[in-house]
Amino acid sequence: MKKGEEMPHREMFKKILFCTDFSANADLAFRYALNIASGNPSCELVIFHVVPEPNAQFWKTYIYEVDHIDDKARSDIDAKVAAAYLARIPAGMGYAIRMAVGKVNDTILETAASEKVDLIVIGRQGSSVWKTHFFGNTAERISRKAPCPVLIVPSA
Repeated sequence: MKKGEEMPHREMFKKILFCTDFSANADLAFRYALNIASGNPSCELVIFHVVPEPNAQFWKTYIYEVDHIDDKARSDIDAKVAAAYLARIPAGMGYAIRMAVGKVNDTILETAASEKVDLIVIGRQGSSVWKTHFFGNTAERISRKAPCPVLIVPSA
């Protein structure tokens, strides 16, 4: 870019990956993601939730043996996404909802790469159960390894 030339600020982001754990801090991060997406015409906002996969083999076996657990989990997550975010998305803004089961850090990074996102928006701390272990460390790890810029929103 030449001196005096302005960077086109309205076409910088084509796809934004907003990562949520449905905490109050994720809600704050969503406000940032929505604001940035609104300022970039034709930007798609991807609302993404990772269900942490249990490490213990016993729990993996137990969870996946329960009838229709995936359908129930998907339904519950869709309901949370609808209640927390969808009504706030302006008409005409493109969005997608994604859910995955896996290691949170790896799954977010893999999704960012496969979706070819231009920005990841994530809260620094998640729900109280996982406060620093889950999302605090997740945000830091993602910022170091992400294939694109990362906006880490601190708790209010």
